[in-house]
Amino acid sequence: MNNLLFFSHNHKKILEVKKILNNKNIKIKNLGSFEKIKEPIENGLSFAENAKIKSSFGLKNFEIPCFADDSGICIEAIKNKPGIKSKRFLEKFATKRYAFENIISNVIKSKNNKAFFKTAICLSIQNNHHIIFEGKINGKISTKPKGLNGFGYDPIFIPEGYEKTFAEMSIKEKNKISHRKIALMKLESFLFN
Repeated sequence: MNNLLFFSHNHKKILEVKKILNNKNIKIKNLGSFEKIKEPIENGLSFAENAKIKSSFGLKNFEIPCFADDSGICIEAIKNKPGIKSKRFLEKFATKRYAFENIISNVIKSKNNKAFFKTAICLSIQNNHHIIFEGKINGKISTKPKGLNGFGYDPIFIPEGYEKTFAEMSIKEKNKISHRKIALMKLESFLFN
């Protein structure tokens, strides 16, 4: 397997994946390498199902092995939501700041700041041959957004055992411990061992 497609347009996610899967024997392409296509509807009921929808769609359309990730944050104060709807939850608000204020006020009201990030990666090698790799990191919600790095919910998530949010960490620091790193390491050991 010399070529692999990462089914994503998310520039920051693509950079993160390339930095983590830095293996010279494999060339990782992304959706930017191809003509624009209409992407599939992510209507799965879990991170793994959504990742599989994208990776099997990529394999079918581009005819090269494809992997896709679906990730999100689960916050205890709001019944482990937004979960698989993490991206849509942010889009419901006029700005990210308003979304964060909504989350933080729920956390303060419930006196429960526990949260976790989860990633599921699906690798589609052939039709009906899909492998799932998962990663999870526990942590808590910060009382205010902090840091300028990362993306998504990074400014309000403090991983367990740390004092700073993902957004306050350098890419290198975050990539050592993140949920995506855990899942990608499992993918890497499957591909190269």
